[in-house]
Amino acid sequence: MFIQTESTPNPATLKFLPGQTVLEAGTADFPSATASFNSPLAQRLFAVDGVTGIFFGTDFITVTKADWLEWDHLKPALLGAIMEHFQSGEPVMAGSEPAASGHADHDGPDEEIVGQIKELLDTRVRPAVAQDGGDITFHGFDRGIVYLHMQGACAGCPSSTLTLKMGIENLLRHYIPEVTEVRPVAV
Repeated sequence: MFIQTESTPNPATLKFLPGQTVLEAGTADFPSATASFNSPLAQRLFAVDGVTGIFFGTDFITVTKADWLEWDHLKPALLGAIMEHFQSGEPVMAGSEPAASGHADHDGPDEEIVGQIKELLDTRVRPAVAQDGGDITFHGFDRGIVYLHMQGACAGCPSSTLTLKMGIENLLRHYIPEVTEVRPVAV
């Protein structure tokens, strides 16, 4: 098994490509070790000292580290943990609950606008941020303001504000006149 790594725009996050499917569909975000109870792989990675967050995509794993650690010291242990997991035959996610699609539900008078927002996020934004080891999902819409949740490499990334304001906000405002602003939320 050969596992590739890629840097991300977030210096505290590294993207691991195991060369096989991680999740069949959706994504899974583990912002802390306590959130990893339903994932044997996430538990194995959190067992490595200094890991502060984990995110799974369809074919990648992103790991966020504590600021005091250098990737040169952490990367070998993480590569070993990922390799051990995939060779063990254990599932990535325990139980039968599917991975989340990510977007929050929304109904009401703005349902058509929210549908357009989700469509643009799914077709234009999410594929691009997945290349950087993260995800951005819809959290809410209220009086012209779109609330988005940033995950994986996008969470805490120094360039995330620029991505939200100059990229995503401009895109949504261009296609959906009802959108006036985009703001991040922490879940």
